[in-house]
Amino acid sequence: NFGIINLNKPAGPTSHMASEYVQKILHMRKSGHGGTIDPGVTGVLPIAIGRGTRVVQALLKAGKEYVCFMQLHSDVPVQKIRATAKKFVGIIKQLPPVKSAVKRVWREREIYYLDLMEIDGRRLLFRVGCQAGTYIRRLCEDMGKALGTRAHMAGLIRTKAGPFTDKDWVTLQDLEDAYAFWKEEQDEKPIRQCIKPVEFAVAHLPKVWVLDSAIDSIAHGASLNIPGIAKLESGIIAGELVAILTLKNELVAIGTAAQASEALLNEETGRAVKPDKVFMLPETYPRISKPTADTNADA
Repeated sequence: NFGIINLNKPAGPTSHMASEYVQKILHMRKSGHGGTIDPGVTGVLPIAIGRGTRVVQALLKAGKEYVCFMQLHSDVPVQKIRATAKKFVGIIKQLPPVKSAVKRVWREREIYYLDLMEIDGRRLLFRVGCQAGTYIRRLCEDMGKALGTRAHMAGLIRTKAGPFTDKDWVTLQDLEDAYAFWKEEQDEKPIRQCIKPVEFAVAHLPKVWVLDSAIDSIAHGASLNIPGIAKLESGIIAGELVAILTLKNELVAIGTAAQASEALLNEETGRAVKPDKVFMLPETYPRISKPTADTNADA
């Protein structure tokens, strides 16, 4: 009731439908997916279940990776293809498709890498790492224009979404079999392999570890103040999403950093993180009379 599944979504169902299939297999009432992919696209689709459903917020802006099969509409020299592909690494501008979930205006997206894996005449296979919200179908069309021809996406597999990769994804059939083993054979090993701890979903986020004495106040919705911090990672930027963990690496909450790492290390008082989603149940850790987390979120 508090985990996340690295699903290899099959072609056909929408992301929402795949999430519903997981609910039915596990007899759960709640689930949520971390980043929509088109019905025809296969690959990594993290699905959180039960009490962990809201952790998908941490994945929506995480970087993605795809393997794409692209079809050119006319012959283009290999050298020109390689040179053009290099030009699409970095900040690019995209106009979302007519049918999309966002407003159709030009916007910037970052391509972290674009590796040509195979070129066979007009058929190209490439691996691309990109910022969340990048449209790969549009990327293929734009690359075709830059090559002086037309092109379309003929196939797409998502191989990464934040910390989730194709190395350990599971199918709906894997999940169904694992559930059957657990219910009928009392063998929980397969289902533990399918359902990861919810903490795995925040592996890519900057982290702040808190003292035990601060946890219960945060579990009741209070902001984390600097005195409640036990340790933190460097490089935290004010305004970015961070994970709040116990010293046992249990997820307490995800929230917005009020200050950068340097300030959090040098200051003795003040707000550190304003929780957006709280996962630790109240009274999991004992309450103290003088909490180090601020019970007044506006203080």
